[in-house]
Amino acid sequence: MGNVVRYGSVSVDGFIMDNADQPGVLFDWLAGGEVPLDQSGVLKVSRASSDYTRAYWDRIGATIVVRHVFDTTEGWDGTPPGGVENVVVATHRPRPAGWDPEAPFHFVDGQVLAAGLLDEVRMDVAPVVFGSGKRYVGSFHAQHLLEDPDLAIHGNRVLHLRFRVRR
Repeated sequence: MGNVVRYGSVSVDGFIMDNADQPGVLFDWLAGGEVPLDQSGVLKVSRASSDYTRAYWDRIGATIVVRHVFDTTEGWDGTPPGGVENVVVATHRPRPAGWDPEAPFHFVDGQVLAAGLLDEVRMDVAPVVFGSGKRYVGSFHAQHLLEDPDLAIHGNRVLHLRFRVRR
C-alpha cells in the first residue's frame, strides 16, 4: 500500500485561499519557469520544481482533496489533475447533482489527518502572506506532530517542503 499524502500550495502563513476565496499568487510558480510540467505546455516551472514535482506526480495513484477545492475547480471538468487516476473528495455534503458517476471521483466523509491515516504532508509554499482566508489544514481538537522536514527544494516563487507525520 502506498503513502497517504496531503499536498497543496500554501501561503507562508498557512492559507490556501485569501479572504475573497481566491488562491491569488499561490500558483504563480506553475507558470514561472521554462520547463513544461505536463503535456499541455501551460504549466512551466523551474528545473528544480519540475524534477521534484514530476517525480512525485508520476507516483500518485489517488489524490485527496477537500470539497472546497473540488468546487472551486469545478471538479476539473471530470478529469483529475496531473494525470491522477482517482480523486477522493473529503466532504460532509453529497456528490453534486448531475455529477457523472463514471468520473474517477469518490466522495467520502471525514478528515484524513484527524483519523490518523496521513503519512506525510507536502507543501508548495509561495512567498506571500494572506493574513486570513481559508487554512491549509482546518481546525483540530488536538495537536498533530510532524517530523523535521526531510526535503526542501527551492524553485522559482516556491519552496517545496515534505514532512512525515509522526506516529
